[in-house]
Amino acid sequence: MRVNGYTDLRSYGAIGDGRTVALIALDGSIDWFPVPNLGGTPVFARLLDEADGGSIELTPTQPFTATRRYIEGTNVLETTFTTDSGVAVLTDALVTGFAGRLPWAELARRVDGVSGTVRFRWRVAPGTCLSTASPWIQKTTHGPVIRVDSTTIAVRGIDHGPRGGGDRALAGRFTTAPTSRHLLAVVGTANEPLHIPVPELTDSGIERTVSNWQFWSREFTYDGPWPDAVQRSALALKLLIYSPTGSIAAAATTSLPESSRGGKNWDYRFAWVRDAAYTLHALIRFGLREETHAAVAWLLKTIRANGPDLHVFYTLDGQLPEGVTKHDSPGWRNAGPVVTGNPASGQLQLGVFGDLFDVLRLYVQAGNVLDSETGRMLAGIADRTCDAWRSPDSGLWELEDIRHYTSSKMSCWQALDCAVQLAELGQIPGDPARWRAERGLIAEWVRENCWSDERHSYVAYPGTDELDASVLLHTVSGFDRGERMSQTIDAIRSELGRGPLVYRYSGAEAEEGTFVACAFWLASALVCVGRHDESIALMDELIGLSNDVGLYSEMIDASDLSFLGNIPQGLSHLALINAAITIEELMRSM
Repeated sequence: MRVNGYTDLRSYGAIGDGRTVALIALDGSIDWFPVPNLGGTPVFARLLDEADGGSIELTPTQPFTATRRYIEGTNVLETTFTTDSGVAVLTDALVTGFAGRLPWAELARRVDGVSGTVRFRWRVAPGTCLSTASPWIQKTTHGPVIRVDSTTIAVRGIDHGPRGGGDRALAGRFTTAPTSRHLLAVVGTANEPLHIPVPELTDSGIERTVSNWQFWSREFTYDGPWPDAVQRSALALKLLIYSPTGSIAAAATTSLPESSRGGKNWDYRFAWVRDAAYTLHALIRFGLREETHAAVAWLLKTIRANGPDLHVFYTLDGQLPEGVTKHDSPGWRNAGPVVTGNPASGQLQLGVFGDLFDVLRLYVQAGNVLDSETGRMLAGIADRTCDAWRSPDSGLWELEDIRHYTSSKMSCWQALDCAVQLAELGQIPGDPARWRAERGLIAEWVRENCWSDERHSYVAYPGTDELDASVLLHTVSGFDRGERMSQTIDAIRSELGRGPLVYRYSGAEAEEGTFVACAFWLASALVCVGRHDESIALMDELIGLSNDVGLYSEMIDASDLSFLGNIPQGLSHLALINAAITIEELMRSM
């Protein structure tokens, strides 16, 4: 159900082609679709601006109920509409080619009649690119096209019944019958000529896309617990891998609020070093060699190109992010602001040192070899870590308060622990004696300054009694799997937990929803300290909190389980996958 034109965030399924992602509501409306690149200004953004954002609607004209599923092993979405007069199935795909991703964005929306008759209406109405451009229809010798700023869009179909739509949109109607087939094809490019689709080829392209996804899924290897949820999360992550470069977007959207009151709205269409580390853990475990190497190669090339400093995140094409732009759009359910860009780009976050080294340790442990230039670069970064760990930073949560965050120090310990191992394996040059010594100093400093006997917990930073759920990451890293971490888990569950869900840090409940990834980190931490039954029970609860097609947003409102924040959120799905892997590996070794 829509409220003032906006639907609940749980309503959205996602499809993609390795270059962009479209979000489809349960009523058949595509409310988010940057064309042709995920990181660009979205041409279809009703998600953030009901009146002028733009959408691709395809829905029955009479009252209906809808159920949906992904075709097994794919990111192709099927929605079944049932009305009093009949049943029809809508299949949505961003079509791929014979050799992989097409050089343009090609959306296929196919409606098959099942029984009776169902009247449908459709409308392709581009928006104003977050109030920066105005769309118009241009007549050409090959039929009408829509132009919005630098983007050109064509709409073609099979028995789709075009009937106009005005000077800024294209629209039509059709009626299904048993075994009937209708197709809507929407293609787009930016700053280049447009290929006009042949609808029959787009139709056959759906089957090819299904086959391509299923071929990829067959390469996916996982035989542990919660296999369906793990595979769906892997497919969700695959949507976020930007195939032109191999980078990994943190999420598919921008500006979806972390609180129903708005205010904490960020753009996550960038590649975080942190997310790359967690993603590579999953890709390596699943035996997906091509994506693993592409992501590692992209990350190393990008770091070298933008060095010598190691940055928190980069654009999907490997550049340093520019500033934040605030747009004159209302935001989802008027919970603005709407922004492009992310203010965390200039922060010092010590956690990236641990993330980078963990990526490359996993890569080497999987049977790969580092090149000489990478080895020298890592040795230099390890030396910088030996000095940098003593500095305050913004922490994992990218906060404005600069402090000596506990989890940041633990991440520096993780970086040096990995560096020592890589040196002992002959993968990075130099004598690791200093790295080994500083690793010990960090561990001692954390034990003396970041533990509270009163709270029976590691605290967020020295001198406070506040808690920080990101400390849980360092059970898996190996910093602490003993009694102190077990007590920290209890403290975090007591103060930050709400049922199976977890807030990020003390005081977060007044600002935002629970953070999905933190709950899965808790499940990982429980099994790492030997509390296996609790870990499994928590995972069972969390698996049930996805939406109807297995997707997670960034946050969940603990009061009503509604989604908050950007969607699909890579970190949420990564935390699910890595929790399942950790539980499976540790249980198997018992």
